[in-house]
Amino acid sequence: MFSLTSMPSSTSALSAYTSFTAFVMLLRTLINEFKTIITQLIPKQLQENFLSRLEGFFGSLSSSQMTLVVDEYNGLSINEIYQASELYLTTRITPSIRQLKVFKTPCEKKLSITVNKGEKIVDIFEGIHFTWEFVSTEKQKSYYDSERGSQATETTESRSILLNFPKKYKEEVLNTYLPHVVGISKAIQEENKVLKLYSLGRFFTWEYIHLEHPSTFDTLAMDPKQKRDLMDDLDRFVKRRDFHRRVGKAWKRGYLLYGPPGTGKSSLIAAMANYLKFDIYDLELTNLSSNSEPRRLLASIANRSILVIEDIDYIIELQDRYRYGGSDDADSQLTPSGLLNFMDGLWSSCGEERIIVFTTHHKDIIKNPPYEDMPEEEKEEEDSEYDDEPEEHLDPSFLRPGRIDMHIHMSYCTPCGFKILASNYLRVESHSLFAEIEELLKQVEVTPAEVAEELMKNDDVDIALAGLVTFLQRLNGLI
Repeated sequence: MFSLTSMPSSTSALSAYTSFTAFVMLLRTLINEFKTIITQLIPKQLQENFLSRLEGFFGSLSSSQMTLVVDEYNGLSINEIYQASELYLTTRITPSIRQLKVFKTPCEKKLSITVNKGEKIVDIFEGIHFTWEFVSTEKQKSYYDSERGSQATETTESRSILLNFPKKYKEEVLNTYLPHVVGISKAIQEENKVLKLYSLGRFFTWEYIHLEHPSTFDTLAMDPKQKRDLMDDLDRFVKRRDFHRRVGKAWKRGYLLYGPPGTGKSSLIAAMANYLKFDIYDLELTNLSSNSEPRRLLASIANRSILVIEDIDYIIELQDRYRYGGSDDADSQLTPSGLLNFMDGLWSSCGEERIIVFTTHHKDIIKNPPYEDMPEEEKEEEDSEYDDEPEEHLDPSFLRPGRIDMHIHMSYCTPCGFKILASNYLRVESHSLFAEIEELLKQVEVTPAEVAEELMKNDDVDIALAGLVTFLQRLNGLI
């Protein structure tokens, strides 16, 4: 039977607790000293595996360890620490790792290797031992498959990285080690960066493929002054972080590319991405159904990126819808005011160093053409095209600076543009047919894409240029 006399005295309990605590502290001291001996005597390629097993065996005996949980997303935003850690740890892979994930795209020179979930990596930094572990949780989501006409399920993955280290080094980890991880990852990223092209996937998340478009400013068939002005504007933009903070403006820039199909709008966007080393996010306004959706998408876009909106004409449809009786206040639907807030409201400032590019094939949606960005030889032609007031045009509030800062007219092929194309495709700077071709280009509307297609039809310079002459004469009604 239980009795009070069988209970240990408080003095005995305190003595036992003190002895156990002293034992744990002694054990931890011995472990740390043992680690030091290991790093001196055991080859580096074997250290991580041995230390990892040692931490796993003794970790439960001590409460002096701390674990940082690094989730892939923080709410809607991408966690920069997760991305940096994932890239940094690729440099710490040793033969002791049992499972790796390997992939390579056609445009990459090297294999991309990452650690599989459940694996641990041990890192040593300034004498401190760290254990990293990849973990993931899978969840089933239900949705309605409109193509099949039935309910379907899809598995989504929530990924995290756990960082375990001695608790007493918390300040060193936060102030020194993690900044070191971010710095190393940025250096690796700049050296090996492959640009990504994002589009909206299922469940309204961004999915990407690698951007392999070879376009550069050197290969663009644009007016040289227009091209130089744009490059100068981009250079000025990326250098103005402190300026934007000082004047209280979000660090972003808006461009409108307008002109007929085939004039190089997509190539220009790719050239901008290649020039700045920015990823591209491609968004169609017709995929949006409420004002909350663009806000969520903006929050999930990484810094140093280009957001492309290629269907700006859809804004006119929204304007008409709400001009004739629609409510502009409901958050359950996409409205003109919602788009305006998306372009330069508070949500547009939730990231840094972002560019928004709007494109349209129909320049008549712009009520007042931006002559300042147009080559001189095209102004007279544009004046005549804008003589008649267009029946539909964008509200000027959509085009004001702060939303769209620079208008870029993508014109039909000019003599200057042709010379760039001839140099790119045929590697010739001059030819006896150049004068005739340049004269024909002044008399006919033909896109750079059409000219390029003719130049690609034959590798022989004489034959290719003669074919272009025939093509231009046919368009001009001369044959």
